[in-house]
Amino acid sequence: MLDLKLIRENAAEVEKALARRNGQFSVAELVKVDQRFRDLQTQWELLNQRTNEISELFKTGKADKSQIEQLRAESKELKGKREEIEKEKVALEEELDSLRLGIPNLPHDSVPDGKDETGNVEIKTWGKIPAISNPKHHWELGTELDVFDFERGVKIAESRFTVLMEMGAKMERALMNFMLDLHSKRGYREVFPPILVNRDCLIGTGQLPKFGEDLYKCAEDDLFLVPTAEVPVTNLYRDEILEEEQLTINHCAYTPNFRREAGAAGKDTRGYIRQHQFNKVELVKFCVPEKSFDELEALTLDAEAILEALELPYRRALLCAGDMGFTSQKTFDIEVWFPAQDKYREISSCSNFGDYQARRANLRYRPADGGKPRFLHTLNGSGLAIGRTLAAILENYQQTDGSVKIPKALQPYLGGLTELRPKKDSVKV
Repeated sequence: MLDLKLIRENAAEVEKALARRNGQFSVAELVKVDQRFRDLQTQWELLNQRTNEISELFKTGKADKSQIEQLRAESKELKGKREEIEKEKVALEEELDSLRLGIPNLPHDSVPDGKDETGNVEIKTWGKIPAISNPKHHWELGTELDVFDFERGVKIAESRFTVLMEMGAKMERALMNFMLDLHSKRGYREVFPPILVNRDCLIGTGQLPKFGEDLYKCAEDDLFLVPTAEVPVTNLYRDEILEEEQLTINHCAYTPNFRREAGAAGKDTRGYIRQHQFNKVELVKFCVPEKSFDELEALTLDAEAILEALELPYRRALLCAGDMGFTSQKTFDIEVWFPAQDKYREISSCSNFGDYQARRANLRYRPADGGKPRFLHTLNGSGLAIGRTLAAILENYQQTDGSVKIPKALQPYLGGLTELRPKKDSVKV
């Protein structure tokens, strides 16, 4: 959440920054409620001051005997007024918290203006786009190769759940291990967190209260299936004070992820791109504020390293203010090439959240000079979405005879297998 002091002292600038998000966000109501709360606090303090004065008169015996009953009556009246104000203050505090949780992060000055993805700015491209005549979609290839079984996924669960068969399952597992191994070599400490999280975790990272409709909930326990490993990993240090010497902390984590995709009805209904359950490796960083934008660049390069190792062409885009996620201060999207769609598709979003999540989750560090604890900065990004990586491999490595080559970097994870062939043929090694 945003710093309340920042909003109080710079309301006009905050409103201007929020307007860039093109989401009709405003702090006007919050400012009014905050002012009412502070006015009540001033009233309470004056009442308390008078109560203390009366109490002191009785303690010291300085109360005029002719005024004792009057002072007692006044003290009782003051107590009643304080109690009324305290109740109203509690209600206003709850309203303030609710309003603050509903306000998104402020876009960084380096983020371009724009209403949607058309305002994003291409930063770079990498790799050579393969020349494939009449490329097939990944769902066509996956069916022919007996990698995907969409029908049985629907039978077991519902639409947008997919069964991975034989080499599909092995490829998914191989990609997971490959990604975790590469990130571990690049300095990330691996974590395997629970995939059920409590409400505080989701408030901390920003999914609640605004995006509750996208979550799968275990109602009896008030627990939620993770929408991304960002949630449990970011909350590892919730309500803790770390030492500056511990930072930067880098974690990588694999989890299955679960999203209702309530806001994506009608999008990517075919294939393995937008699933209710999908696998992903996540990268999470905790750092001092002064280093967070350098760490954003490093994190993005770490995610890109997976695509470069797999020799998959991609591009990096800087998201405009109107296309950024609710909690992000600045985001780079990494988009991998899909030949059959003849376009790049998102495979990772790498974001710097500044102290926005840290304030919600109470993530702090103690400066090395011994100063007062400060909120640290959090960052994360997919490193990568495994299903989309598998789909991209199928499309970019497809051959004219229906087979699919396996990237060299992945072959050691598949026992040296070099290609996948349609199920009617044998699999070559």
